[in-house]
Formats: sequence, structure tokens, C-alpha cells
Amino acid sequence: MQSDASGPLATVFAAPGRYIQGRGAIGRLGEVLEQLKSEKPLILRDPIVEKIMGEALEGLSGATHVGFNGECSPGEIDRVAGEAREAGADAIVGIGGGKTLDTAKAVAHPAGLPLVSVPTIASTDAPTSAVSVVYTEEGEVLEYRLFGRNPDAVIVDTEVIVGAPVRFLVAGMGDGLSTYFEADASSRTRAKTLVAGAPTQAALAIARLCYDTLLEHGLAARLAAERGAITPSVEKIIEANTLLSGLGFESGGLAAAHSIHNGLTVLEETHQFWHGEKVAFGVIAMLMLEDRPFDVVAEVVDFCLEVGLPVALDDLGLENASDEDLRRAAEVACAEGETIYNEPFDVYPRTVLDAILAADAFGRQRRAVLTGEAELPAVAG
Repeated sequence: MQSDASGPLATVFAAPGRYIQGRGAIGRLGEVLEQLKSEKPLILRDPIVEKIMGEALEGLSGATHVGFNGECSPGEIDRVAGEAREAGADAIVGIGGGKTLDTAKAVAHPAGLPLVSVPTIASTDAPTSAVSVVYTEEGEVLEYRLFGRNPDAVIVDTEVIVGAPVRFLVAGMGDGLSTYFEADASSRTRAKTLVAGAPTQAALAIARLCYDTLLEHGLAARLAAERGAITPSVEKIIEANTLLSGLGFESGGLAAAHSIHNGLTVLEETHQFWHGEKVAFGVIAMLMLEDRPFDVVAEVVDFCLEVGLPVALDDLGLENASDEDLRRAAEVACAEGETIYNEPFDVYPRTVLDAILAADAFGRQRRAVLTGEAELPAVAG
């Protein structure tokens, strides 16, 4: 059990000030900025935002619009911070994907400015958190920047989310898939979470709800979203990907799955894949590392196959990865300070490499069986 100088580690739960989700929710941005007493917001937005939200943003008088350059890197954070100072911005609004929102956080919080998070895709749980994942210009994970405050408001327009390629929604399911298992590991060790406290029971319950929602509604939501339909299952999966996963990971804790993701990012072949896609494979490797029961691993792998998430190395462009490549990824996953050490046992690069190889073998076999390309091996007895 972790502790500080005053005694055992206290539990901490953190959340955004307000969460708004629904069809046409972007229309409430002006109302939210008025409540925050903002007259000169800086709006950091992805290039596609003008096309999908231009009309809704036209009425924001006094706003400064800044385009996001594509990577949440130290240089990009400094550039946007300079634009905010020059404009005299009194609030930051991030509109776009997870890296855009993380950049907005890294600008707003150090400057003490209110922050509104407006995701255009449901591919990660970044919108609700007080954490920015900072990357190098080449796309490798560099550091986590932890802030003491969550966004003042999160606005999720489900019509915008469903208008994006369905791959983003599925990737968000991959990120959300890790939430329960990592919170469970952290709760067993009372590891310090990203909000500097031990996991709460509320966070663990939310994390479990996230997992159960994914299993129950994931396929139905994917099929509906492919047709551009907004159904109750779609709304529930967007909430799971964004709010439930965000609250669950931040106040429940991270563990091996995200560390394995971080390790995989050092292999250039994985850069074309989304965060949640790599995390999904990291979950399978984490379950192998933890020696979870067969039924649990099979349930996770079958879900990934059902919705279209990676289950093997070749799904991440690593079919030709050398032993040295995978060893390097395992070593990075075990770097000092990584969340993999929240697992309730000792972790070493060699055991992580073995878990990656075992996950790959299990995923390949399960995929072959379910597609009719192979039969389950006979059991002697």
C-alpha cells in the first residue's frame, strides 16, 4: 500500500465541472462560455472543424481561432500558448481529437484559464481528464503532464461523433476496454492514480460499468454508426468511451495496458494505428501478464474481433517485427515511472515480452478459429 508522510494514501475522485452529450450539443458552447464569463476565448481546432461545425461557431464574437498542427508536442503547446497570450484569451476551447484536446489542456491549465473540451471523435477518454499525453514530433510518447483541474465543461455532439469514420468510435472502445482491468489492478495495490490519490470505489464501479456497456452495446453501436444512425446503443458507447472511461481511468488508475501501448509506440510501424487500437492489444497482453482465466481472455479477444479491434501483432503492422524490436518495446513499457508498476506483482521486460508473444499467439488462434481457418486444438485426456 502506498502512503505519504501523513499516513496511508487518501482516496481521490476527480471529474469535469459539467458534461453535456447529445445531438446538436455544440449549440450550447456559447451558453457555456457565457457561464464561464469568457468574452475572448481562444478556439484551438482541427482542420476539419470548420467543415463540420463552422455554422455553430460563427456566433462566437470575440473568439480567436487557431488551427492545430497535428501533434501534442512541446513545440506545439508552446506555439498555441503564445497565440493565447497575444490574443489576450480569457478561456481555451479545444475542438477536435484527443491530441488537440490534450494540447488545449496543456495551454489552459498552466495559464489558469477556463477550459472547454469539445471532442469531434470518441476515440479516447482524453476529453474529461486533467492529463495531457505529450509526444515527440515523431509520434513517440514523451511524457504525461498532470494538472490539478479537469475541464470546466465537456460538450459531446453525438451527431458530430457519428459523422466521423466509424474507426474512431471503435478505437475509443479499445481505449475504454482497458479501464476496468487497469482500475482493478490499481485498486488491489492502492496505487496512486493520476489525481494523486488511491482509487475510489466509485471509480472502480464506473470502470466496471464502462466494460459492461462495451460488451453489451459495442457491436450494435458500430453497426448503427456505420449507417450514420444515432441509437441508444450509440449514445451509450459514446458515453462509455468518453465519460465512463475518462472518470474510470483517472480516478481508478492505470496499469500494464497503457504501458504496453507506450512501448509499442517506439516501433514506427504502429504509428499508423490509433491510440485505442494499440491499447486494445495492450489489454490482451496485460491479461496474459496477470494470468487471467481463459474465459476472461477469450471474452476480451472475442469482443475485439467482433467490433474490429487488433488482437495480434500483425493487426498493428508488426507481422515482421524482430525479437529485438519487441524486446525494445517491452523495455520501454517497463521504463521508470510507468504505470505497469501498479500491477500487484513484480514486472520485468522479459515477462512483458513473454506476455506480448502469448497475447499474439492467443489472438491469432482465436481469430483463426472464429473465422473458420483453424480448429481448436484437441485436448489430451
